[in-house]
Amino acid sequence: MNFLFQLKVYKELKKSFYFIISLVLISFVIFVSKYNETLGQKRGKIIGEILNNSYFVEFNEFVFKKINSPFLNISHQIKKGENLNNLFKIYKIEKEDISKAIIALKKYIKLDSIKTGTNLEITLKKNISGNSSLVKINIPISKSIIISLKRDKNNNFVSKKIITQLYKKIAFSEGIIKNSLYDSAVKNNLDPNIIVKFAKIYGFEIDFQRDIRKNDVFQILYETFVDEEGEWYSNGEIMYAYMSVQKKEMPLYKFKTEDYSGYFDVNGKSVEKALMKTPINGARLSSPFGIRKHPILGYNKKHLGTDFAAKKGTPVMASGTGKIVKAKWCGGGGNCIKIKHNSTYSTIYAHLSKFAKGIIPGKKVKQGQIIGYVGSTGMSTGPHLHYEVVVNGKKVNSQKLDLPSGKILKKEERKKFEIQRIKTDILLAETISK
Repeated sequence: MNFLFQLKVYKELKKSFYFIISLVLISFVIFVSKYNETLGQKRGKIIGEILNNSYFVEFNEFVFKKINSPFLNISHQIKKGENLNNLFKIYKIEKEDISKAIIALKKYIKLDSIKTGTNLEITLKKNISGNSSLVKINIPISKSIIISLKRDKNNNFVSKKIITQLYKKIAFSEGIIKNSLYDSAVKNNLDPNIIVKFAKIYGFEIDFQRDIRKNDVFQILYETFVDEEGEWYSNGEIMYAYMSVQKKEMPLYKFKTEDYSGYFDVNGKSVEKALMKTPINGARLSSPFGIRKHPILGYNKKHLGTDFAAKKGTPVMASGTGKIVKAKWCGGGGNCIKIKHNSTYSTIYAHLSKFAKGIIPGKKVKQGQIIGYVGSTGMSTGPHLHYEVVVNGKKVNSQKLDLPSGKILKKEERKKFEIQRIKTDILLAETISK
């Protein structure tokens, strides 16, 4: 009896519901009819304006392009048991693309090492055959590292590691020189790039081929950048450099302002000079300035430069900032470069195998910038650099030249430098104690 009563109530409610819906529909039809009678012409005008609106047109084109586009963007989450190989097959990627992509990706990851739950971003191009060509894939392997694979203009795949976040650490290295700075630094697991930077800092004061003695000491405090797993990525600036050469101590501090940056001694005097002592690292002095028997001509002749023997291809640096006034074939000098540094100083570099990219007359170069490479062009018996220094139009002995010192910090700059120097000394002590 109770069930019959509920069924009767349900039927009555159903009738009422349909009646309300019918009433709403009839009211809507009447409203639309009245609206059309009143705004007939205006309505057509409004619709026309909407259809011709630039934003509407652009949106319309965007939608249809997306509908007709052969490219497909996919976000795929790696499931348990999945790897890149079977994932590529799931999306029917061309076999040739799969093999090429795997070769390119193996440089950074193992195909079966991608963690479950990793979200991959994949771009595919649909082919007439029903299969797809791989255009791009991004594979996150940690919070701060993404492996990116893209198809280049030559239809090859290029992979690279993208670091989204790095962490700066302070590193310290010291050693006693037994044979050479380079050998001793490498034995202390120091990155070769830092060694080059270090040698360049002292390039104004020290000739690493001739001044260094056994048991000389070096120290370097520098920045290094690692990823979230502590894996080394790159090195930053050298903050503090120290050398004890023939019992002469030379500590240097990095000091940076909005206008310049450089290395200064404890008295606030810049280590930089008008010219570096030598424009090449690791070379042997093979022929000094002065009278000598010419190796090809066979008679005594004044040698108006200094020769540094080195392997072919060894980089040659601009010994000072200036403008290239000559970069061409110079007869007996072979490929040569001349730089005018100011109204007083010019330098010449001869017998080069080739010039560095962009080295042409009129080009401005910075001190320490690579301008060419050691060769044996022109009248030469073997690979070496012939280096000349010209002072007020006269060629002089570069190894005995007393060069003017660089900037000396004064007043407010000196105060700021002292604060920075003290901070560096504290950081140095803390780093060594660790």
